[in-house]
Amino acid sequence: MRYVQLRAFHHVAIFGGFSRAAEALHLTQPAISDQVRKLEEEYDVLLFNRHKRQVSLTPQGERLLEITRRLFDSESQALDLLSEARALRSGALRIVADSAHHLLHILARFRDRYPGVRITVHAGNTESVLDALYAYEADIGVLGNMPDSRDIEALKLNSTPITAFVARDHPVARRSSLTFRDLAGLPLVFREEGSRTRAKLEETARAAGVVLTPAIEAEGREAVREIVASGAGVGFVSAAEFGSDARLVSIPIEAGAAMVMDEALICLRERKAGKLVQAFFEVAAEMASG
Repeated sequence: MRYVQLRAFHHVAIFGGFSRAAEALHLTQPAISDQVRKLEEEYDVLLFNRHKRQVSLTPQGERLLEITRRLFDSESQALDLLSEARALRSGALRIVADSAHHLLHILARFRDRYPGVRITVHAGNTESVLDALYAYEADIGVLGNMPDSRDIEALKLNSTPITAFVARDHPVARRSSLTFRDLAGLPLVFREEGSRTRAKLEETARAAGVVLTPAIEAEGREAVREIVASGAGVGFVSAAEFGSDARLVSIPIEAGAAMVMDEALICLRERKAGKLVQAFFEVAAEMASG
């Protein structure tokens, strides 16, 4: 087994084809194909299903990809360690967040301090944030709870209650608060399964003897916001994420301390020593303590 063969396999797997892998590695397609073929022949294993111009991973290929993700991520971390100053001048940081709202002030200060770092921010729910970290598709995540896992390093950003919100002209918009029984009689707009805010809301309501059933289920916080703004129902969000929207009114829920969301900045513990991840956590910690 040679490094170039594993590298060729890895790039074909993550880019979804031999041509795109060749472009990424600045090689020819025949060279990439030859390296993957030799790897398969040497170990008598099929790593890709090839059909016309389409390629897909076999079960053996999927298991090997899990290993090469760790291998090449470790290589990237080694390069960061050996060129720390360069990483902070011109590196790349990938963030996936259940709400970018909690990052805005941190991003601004981080950019001031490290203007050469390229940052990408993607949205997700609790499940997709964790999946992205474990798949090495993201460096840092933001969750609506403090994860209980030895694999995860976490920094608490803030704690805020879950609140209901409706369109400004909705019949309950002038209510000072809502109970779970009030909510059970209203059309509710929920996020998709996997949303921690939704799970916390449903769990707390059930503990109070009330089952909340969505009239509408939408993927993503922005979709929920637009549906609620149209007057179609009642949405839910942590108070810190409600923001400012003249179309909407926030209404507290009578649920007590059980409905508090702890927003946390997280990363895989094994990646905390990475220069960019470490620098971002340091900036976040400064702002959390200040």
